Amino acid sequence: MEKLTAKEEEIMQVLWKVEQSFVKDMLAYFTDPPLHYNTVSTIIRNLEEKGYVGHQAYGNTHEYYPIISKEDYQNRFVLKKVVSDYFDDSYKNLVSYFAKKDKISVDELKEIITMIEKGQ
Repeated sequence: MEKLTAKEEEIMQVLWKVEQSFVKDMLAYFTDPPLHYNTVSTIIRNLEEKGYVGHQAYGNTHEYYPIISKEDYQNRFVLKKVVSDYFDDSYKNLVSYFAKKDKISVDELKEIITMIEKGQ
């Protein structure tokens, strides 16, 4: 499975939010800038070829739904890329960064350690 383009991710964000949708109904989510029906339809078909989206056919109309969850995508691509590109492939460096920037408290770190120890 390959990483998505920015527009593909944008469309997946909508599908993850609404869970299933027809292309015509998705257009309302793309207002700045607006996307044309054919553009969304083409991107959806590309997502389907890549294995991210499935569809249910109703005659000539298709209702699309995500095959991969947002969490799975984040785990496979987003977080891995951020850690690789910005934190020298070290999750320890990532957590340390947030601690130094006061984005995570000592109590939250302790809670995370407890969760790790319990296997959650």
